[in-house]
Amino acid sequence: MKRLNLILLFCSFCCFVQGREYHVSVKGNDNNAGTVEAPLKTINRAVYYAFPGDIITVHAGTYREWVNPLRGGTSDDNRIVYRAAPGEKVEIKGSEIITGWMKTKEGIWKVVIPNTFFGDYNPYKELLGGDWFNDHGRIHHIGEVFLNGKSLYEKLSPEEILNPVPDKGILDPNSSTYVWRCEVDNHNTTIWANFHGYNPNKEQVEITTRHTCFYPLQQGIDYLTISGFEFSQAATQWGAPTAEQIGMVATHWNKGWIIENNIIHDSKCAGITLGKERASGHNTWLADLSIDGALHYIEVIFNAVRCGWSKENIGSHLVRNNTIYNCEQAGICGSMGAAFSVIEHNHIYNIYVKGQYDGAEIGGIKFHGAIDTQIRNNRIHNTWRAVWLDWMTQGTRISQNLFYDNVGEDIFLEVNHGPYIIDNNIFGSYVGVLDISQGGAYVHNMLIGRLLVANERGRYTPYFLPHSTEVAGLSIIPGGDNRYYNNLFLNGKHKKTEENYRYGLSEYNNAAYPMFVSGNAYYMYNKPYDKEENNIVRKDFDPDAVIEDEGDRVYLSFSIAGLNDFQIQAITTELLGKAKLSKQAYEQPDGTPIVFDRDYFGHKRTGNLVPGPFGEIKEGCQRIRIW
Repeated sequence: MKRLNLILLFCSFCCFVQGREYHVSVKGNDNNAGTVEAPLKTINRAVYYAFPGDIITVHAGTYREWVNPLRGGTSDDNRIVYRAAPGEKVEIKGSEIITGWMKTKEGIWKVVIPNTFFGDYNPYKELLGGDWFNDHGRIHHIGEVFLNGKSLYEKLSPEEILNPVPDKGILDPNSSTYVWRCEVDNHNTTIWANFHGYNPNKEQVEITTRHTCFYPLQQGIDYLTISGFEFSQAATQWGAPTAEQIGMVATHWNKGWIIENNIIHDSKCAGITLGKERASGHNTWLADLSIDGALHYIEVIFNAVRCGWSKENIGSHLVRNNTIYNCEQAGICGSMGAAFSVIEHNHIYNIYVKGQYDGAEIGGIKFHGAIDTQIRNNRIHNTWRAVWLDWMTQGTRISQNLFYDNVGEDIFLEVNHGPYIIDNNIFGSYVGVLDISQGGAYVHNMLIGRLLVANERGRYTPYFLPHSTEVAGLSIIPGGDNRYYNNLFLNGKHKKTEENYRYGLSEYNNAAYPMFVSGNAYYMYNKPYDKEENNIVRKDFDPDAVIEDEGDRVYLSFSIAGLNDFQIQAITTELLGKAKLSKQAYEQPDGTPIVFDRDYFGHKRTGNLVPGPFGEIKEGCQRIRIW
């Protein structure tokens, strides 16, 4: 008997180390064993079998299901891996195909769907909303209608369906004439749509029916890998920082996920959420409007700490190499759950392009509580704000990113106390930086547009013990305590002829806390910080900076002058010092120092140092491939 027990223990250990691989195919059967010869039919059936160390390989096809993982891994080396089969296209959709449309008028069609079709979640009955949501004075349903993969615009009246008017000021006004509306009674959901010249019974028409595509209902589902899928068409709810945040792919307050090599698009709100759970509060401001929303969020933060917000339990995710687009709230967002994470090599674009609603959570990346978070080597364009770091940005580094053609700002730092580092980035939009924070270090960046500065004396926001979620104190934002070293301030296609437009660092001249500024170069309308001694100011020189988007490739053209004999110093953690309030150094998340000796491309800086993100630039005109 002892020998038998040892054999069983050994076999169990071997299975644990090696793991099993379960195969899923649209041609499979959920009664199968899950082998490559006898695959399962649904991903959720494989979920039922998967334990730490196992791999779920999904083969080509479209899977219309909400994947609800039941278990997670135990460590980075003992994960549960969800992957698309190599070289195969695997789509996971939050929608269903709808047929049986009846024509009512020219271009106008309707379909009647029994409410039982939707189960316990009917997106055409549920309304969009939450804290800091702006409905533009009308209701919005969570559902969407798609014609051949393109989302239609919701309207409320029959007249708006019959005679749609293009929405002005959006990326594609003509698309806004493809419209739909809905009504729900006790038995049926009726949808009307104007498909213009298309016959919906001969085209692919889909409606969103699920609130997410990949989301564990329970917490404690750690160390998952999600790789190689295409996720789309989920009826996601608005993800306020005071709410449970459920995006199309969402981590649910867990730890150690890897989300990589996916295509994520057409979410009603967020593509990926690294977000908060419900127990610490869910839209608490709407529930009690008698006190300010900022006070509600402070209470939620302390509730979150009591709910386990710490490096040991939450965050430490890796989100890399994803393409994210056509999401109306955010490409990636998260309240506190993105702490200790790495967000790298993602292409995020066309965020908030329909413009039917908005709010204080719009952006390519929108994080609260990005403690020790690294945001690097991302390309973000055609959004409202590319990156919005709101509250509790500490130990964060934003490095080697490309931002351009964003409607608002490339980066918005709101009520943070630092330290945070912004280095080797290209800011190409009309407003590159909006700073309502303190404690930032801006090193070797290129700013083509404006820099706006403000203080905030009405909100007390937290700062932390170094590399921790333990709150050290709360303070207002008097402004200042920033470092600007070796940056290049150009003017491009956004330049105005009026010299009183705000460019450069002169906005900090009246900062409350001391500033640390040196080694910057200013051209045309950019004005230096008045206490900066070592700089170049060339008001007579037009660098004429232009970013050219050619799809898979992006180029930067600009001219430069006067740098050959300009001497600047190498920037290090020691030089940058410590942020005033947190007393934390500008260092790596593990506490080791940084030497800023790599440029935008990751190349070693050699020879004479020059301002800006490139290790080497030449006098005169140049054109550089930057993506």
